[in-house]
Amino acid sequence: MEGVVDCSANYIPLTPISFLERAASVYADNTSIIYATLRFSWRQTYERCLKFASAFLHLGIAPGHIVAALAPNVPALYELHFSVPMAGAVLSALNTRLDPPTLALVLHQLNPKLFFVDYQYINVAIQAIDILISTKNVNPPQIILISDDHDTETSSIKNNNHKSPCSLDYNDVLAMGKSDDFEVIRPTNECDPISVSFTSGSTGHPKGVVYSHRAAYLNSLAVILRCDVRQTAAFLWTLDMFRCNGWCLTWAMAAVGGVNVFIRNPVAANVIFDAIQLHNVVQLCGPPSILNVLANSSSEERRIIYNKKVNVIVAGGLLNSETVNKVEELGFHVTDGYGMTEMLGPVTVRPCKLELDEQNKITGSSTGLHNVLIEGIDVKDPKTMKSVPCDGKTIGEVMFRGNILMSGYLNNTKATQEAFNGGWYHTRDLGVRHPNGSIQMKDRAKDIITTEGEIISTLEVEVVLLSHPKVLEAAVVGKSDAVLKEVPCAFVRLKQGFDANAEEIIEYCGAQLPNHMVPKTIVFGNLPVNFNGKVQKYVLRDKANGTSELPNGHSDSIL
Repeated sequence: MEGVVDCSANYIPLTPISFLERAASVYADNTSIIYATLRFSWRQTYERCLKFASAFLHLGIAPGHIVAALAPNVPALYELHFSVPMAGAVLSALNTRLDPPTLALVLHQLNPKLFFVDYQYINVAIQAIDILISTKNVNPPQIILISDDHDTETSSIKNNNHKSPCSLDYNDVLAMGKSDDFEVIRPTNECDPISVSFTSGSTGHPKGVVYSHRAAYLNSLAVILRCDVRQTAAFLWTLDMFRCNGWCLTWAMAAVGGVNVFIRNPVAANVIFDAIQLHNVVQLCGPPSILNVLANSSSEERRIIYNKKVNVIVAGGLLNSETVNKVEELGFHVTDGYGMTEMLGPVTVRPCKLELDEQNKITGSSTGLHNVLIEGIDVKDPKTMKSVPCDGKTIGEVMFRGNILMSGYLNNTKATQEAFNGGWYHTRDLGVRHPNGSIQMKDRAKDIITTEGEIISTLEVEVVLLSHPKVLEAAVVGKSDAVLKEVPCAFVRLKQGFDANAEEIIEYCGAQLPNHMVPKTIVFGNLPVNFNGKVQKYVLRDKANGTSELPNGHSDSIL
């Protein structure tokens, strides 16, 4: 069209960096970070990030280089979410639960130039580097220690002359930088990478998922709407920042000028309740395990939540209705989310309406609740790419498309092409479409059970198992059967202090499920989980089918 141009006046590449720049001006003196006795304003946070970005250039970091970080939720990791991209580099926040061999594998994929390591994880990092050098024969990244003057353990480490290959400390890097004459290196293309997050590795092979500045910017805005993040609100970081960059809440909090409240090890209920009361926290997020911490808290640990609801958004597993009820009775408002690393975190969220039937509450997901920045959600036949009928019966693969998806898998073109085949992102989750347009999740494609021509959703069986008053955790897999092809096998972890046998569990399921969906084998014991706490069903399938030993506990079989 004549007279229309794209220029610097009307087009600036989208990047979350702009959120911090704006916060430094609009919310300048407002508190940005609270950690123990530490307080920073948004102006201070911006200036610190400028200094770090400046220092990175002195350390040889160039646009496109990767900077890795292994740290819990501490201010340093939050600052790296801005300072690294401000230097034109790419951040990869790593799972702090990785063991040395897996960490070495991840580092080999990343080939980072710098590796920031919190003092708590320095020994794991050193072991991983040793493995990397001995098996891959590569030059290791420079390790920079994140010490903690606000944590007593750091002092003991320093006093004991802790030896490590760290030539620099985080504060040393800060001292190297200058904020007055440094010019932020903004992306020339908004589709340039800003971060790399790793999948949970539920199959044992974590993949690096690349996020762009554009996707991170848009999803940060999306999460503000999705999670109802309010301006100047206090957010308690119980969600690991290595999980999809904290579901992009790292950047979203700068966009709204909110308060980031950090707890180094947020596993104790009393610490969470104290933070809520002291800092007027109105929101926290995390995996469903956070609900167990709150629900099982003692009366001594709890604090009264005065005249407000604290929003708790969880995602990553099935919810126990009894647990949700307890948490809501304490003054929390629980919201359930669905998403994955490739979608930068949860893309659908909805309140846990406990009056709904259990099956819908746990596995249902309405298309009306997916975020405005998701352009499409559908259930399709993955071979023909045609939408399945809205009959509530025909199973297909749940697919998404939109502007807040990953750019692809790091150094894995084949996997990227498979994920985006047909112009849609393939979740590998199965679902059905109902006449009202809603989508109901059924199962992961690899977890579905087929018996006598009937398809069984393991999630639907797990929902029933979790509703049993004595069951704490449950997972269902297919067990080979000479006649029926497959039958459900349930792995159950009972609540502490309770006892049950297979007959009791199976009878309970039989009262709520069709006969072909009732587990024929019950195995009691702990469930194997990966570094993100997700149940490794591929391990359970091997155990159920006799290719490996059963977990600690005992097995009862009703055939």
